[in-house]
Amino acid sequence: MSKIKETSTNFANKQALAEECPEAYAAHIIGGQWALVICSCLINGKLRFGELKRLLPNITERMLALHLRKLETNKIVRRTVYAEVPPRVEYELTPIGYELSPIIKQLERWGENHKKLK
Repeated sequence: MSKIKETSTNFANKQALAEECPEAYAAHIIGGQWALVICSCLINGKLRFGELKRLLPNITERMLALHLRKLETNKIVRRTVYAEVPPRVEYELTPIGYELSPIIKQLERWGENHKKLK
C-alpha cells in the first residue's frame, strides 16, 4: 500500500473526490487487493491472524497486518486482544463491516458472470 504525500496534488484530488463522491470514499476504504477478501473471510465470524493467513496463503504476513490495521482504523474490523499467555488476538467485522456482506456477495456474482465473458 503506497502512501501519498499529504502535500501532493494527487492527495488533494483524492481527498476532494472522497468528500464529494460516496462511491469513491467507499472504494478508498475497502479498495486494494486484499481488503474485500479479508472481509469476505470474516463474514462467517471471528478469526485469529494465523487462521486468516491460512485462508489467504498468497498474502504476506506484513501485508495482512497492514490491511487489518487499515480496516481496524476505518472501523470495518474489530481487533480483540485477550489477556492470556500466550496472547490471543481475534479479528471480526464490526456492524458496519457486516453491512458489506450483500455487497461482497453481489461482487462475487458479478465476478463469476464477468469471467464467463472472457
